[in-house]
Amino acid sequence: MTGTDTPPEPGTGRAGTLPERFEEHARAAPEAVALRWAGTELRYGELDARADRLARHLVGRGLRPGRLAAVAFGRGVEVYVALLAVLKTGAAYLPLEPGAPDPLLRHVLAEAAPDLVVTEEAHRIRLTDAGARELVCVDAAGAAGEAHSAGPHPVDPHPAELDPDGLAVVLTTSGTTGPPRCAGLSHRNLLAAHHGWRTVYGITPVDRILSTASLEFDVFTADWVRALCSGATLVVAPRNLTLDRAADIADLPPLIAAERITLLELNTRTARRLTALLAPTAGGRPLAGVRVLTVGAEKWWLDEHLALQRLVGRPTRVINVYGLAEASVDSTWFEVRGLDEVPGGAALSVVGLPFPGARVYVLDPDGTPLPDGAVGEIALAGPGLGPGYPGRPEETARRFVRSGHDPDGRVLLTGDLGRIAEGGTLEFVGRAAGVVGPTDAGPTDARVSAAAAGTVSRAARAEARLRARPGIREAAVAEMEVAPGRRELVGYAVTVPGAPDTDGWSLTAALTAALPAGEAPAAVVPVPGLPRTRAGKLDRDALPLPATGDRTPPRRSGGGKGYRGKGGGGSGGGAESESFLGCGTVTVGVPSAAVAALLTDRLWPGSTDVSAVPAPYDTLFRVLYLFEWAAFGLGVAWLLFGAAVTARQRRPAGLSVAAHLAVFWLLASWWPQDNLYRTAHRADWYAQTWLVFVFNIALMVSAAIVVRFLTWQPRVRKRL
Repeated sequence: MTGTDTPPEPGTGRAGTLPERFEEHARAAPEAVALRWAGTELRYGELDARADRLARHLVGRGLRPGRLAAVAFGRGVEVYVALLAVLKTGAAYLPLEPGAPDPLLRHVLAEAAPDLVVTEEAHRIRLTDAGARELVCVDAAGAAGEAHSAGPHPVDPHPAELDPDGLAVVLTTSGTTGPPRCAGLSHRNLLAAHHGWRTVYGITPVDRILSTASLEFDVFTADWVRALCSGATLVVAPRNLTLDRAADIADLPPLIAAERITLLELNTRTARRLTALLAPTAGGRPLAGVRVLTVGAEKWWLDEHLALQRLVGRPTRVINVYGLAEASVDSTWFEVRGLDEVPGGAALSVVGLPFPGARVYVLDPDGTPLPDGAVGEIALAGPGLGPGYPGRPEETARRFVRSGHDPDGRVLLTGDLGRIAEGGTLEFVGRAAGVVGPTDAGPTDARVSAAAAGTVSRAARAEARLRARPGIREAAVAEMEVAPGRRELVGYAVTVPGAPDTDGWSLTAALTAALPAGEAPAAVVPVPGLPRTRAGKLDRDALPLPATGDRTPPRRSGGGKGYRGKGGGGSGGGAESESFLGCGTVTVGVPSAAVAALLTDRLWPGSTDVSAVPAPYDTLFRVLYLFEWAAFGLGVAWLLFGAAVTARQRRPAGLSVAAHLAVFWLLASWWPQDNLYRTAHRADWYAQTWLVFVFNIALMVSAAIVVRFLTWQPRVRKRL
């Protein structure tokens, strides 16, 4: 699939760069409003002048072409002054959210290793603690004085040559398909994307584009490029609708009306919240004036797309977009104007056609394009395809692979599954890592295996069935490691309170009946809400495991229509495995403790003889023996029935097995150990040494394993 036309060559030298494209509009209409924030305005001429002055200061601090500067600001206009200033020096900028969690800040700063960080005094200490090497605080006395001075400056911020193929920005990916990566994009890449946006959306200088995204997300960069490289006005929303938990979606329509917004992009979760807000008041034009509303970042079903289009009315184009940061954010688009219902009632997520110049392929595991209708891995190509991951040539080579089927001979493996439908539109099936976990297993590239593709397809069909059930607000299906070495599809459902037949067993039974054999999830878990990453995407690592054991239907309760209980996939979660362990303690642990008590004097004659111990100390020793027998019995019960409890904690399989055995040893070893110590001769150094190594050191190692198990944290990958 190839876009309708090829973006024009951006030119050579400075003429083919983002700063020059912005400066063209600043020279043509210096009084036009470039930015609006909290009721204040910054015009193109003023924004250009302020960026020039800060650029001079940054050049004086050593920033020049080929270098990288992180830009870390809160919401407002200063961040745009800073990133334009960095670009004017010929360097690239790294968007860095100063309010991000410390692990993410440290990861990004270590990964990207910027030469300096442009920020404000309010963030200086935190960024320094996170590993920033050199900081330029624009509100510090020296920088502020020079940046706001209108006098002559000896240093020219405009290098004689800027390379259109040089890096313009280093974006941090969302970590959906693995740890967050720093992906570079050149001026040429972003100007090619800008051509696609301007062509498809019809952007002109009269547009007013709303930016709701946080600095760290790729949509932030897309928003300002769309606006400031088109001569339009960029309106910065007072709050971030993804990260700010205090942000109310009900504030969005009044903001759109007050600021006369004509174009905005929302992530899928925010679009669903907007749909829920508008649905009770259907009718009229709740977003009057909006020409284009785009939705992206996660799977958006066609029926959801149609529902929002109906609510906002025909004059607004509601567009589903798909793409990755590594390929300039957006690669395909689809709108439903002219479509009144989902064809044949099918459950689809349609992401449509490539943007102008972009190319999209659906490949088999060998890298060969598949025929229409076949499910394979989506690969992206074209002038928006970035150079890769700076400083990580191996990772770049694994995901940006050679392809004899593309004119440029190079494609990006997305890790997403899709199919090209009849008519040439791309349908999104699912994100492999969001269903089966990280897929980067290959030594040379990151292709999705045929087995993983099959699992993703089954999960997509099951998810479509689940979300279509009455009383289901939101649904997801993922492959989970329900026990060490055992993986199964598990469904998750956010239900309408009080809706009948929305308990776990009923939903599991319904999917089993509706889907072909082997395709239904092993269990469905009702949850109050699906866990989300910072970017608002499904957080697979935070999904709870289903209950284990018996999956027979529970008894009906009090005449209600739904089921309650701990049948497979019910909301009981860990309660069932804990009950299973409790039963094991009674049925196995107590008899094992009794056996230990009976065998003690047979195995170690005289070990428990306290006849020579004076009262009341003899009683205390008898209590010790009782505790040793009880601990041994509990250890045996844990060994036989405790594996499910450890597995539920979502640690790596090897660590879970080690912790399971360590707890067994910590409980069960006291009975043989103390009896052996009491019966061994003090001068028998062979026996004493053997006991120290077999028991004492083993106990220390076991305790260390348990500590590691309790303190283990997943690698940073879900912070965006």
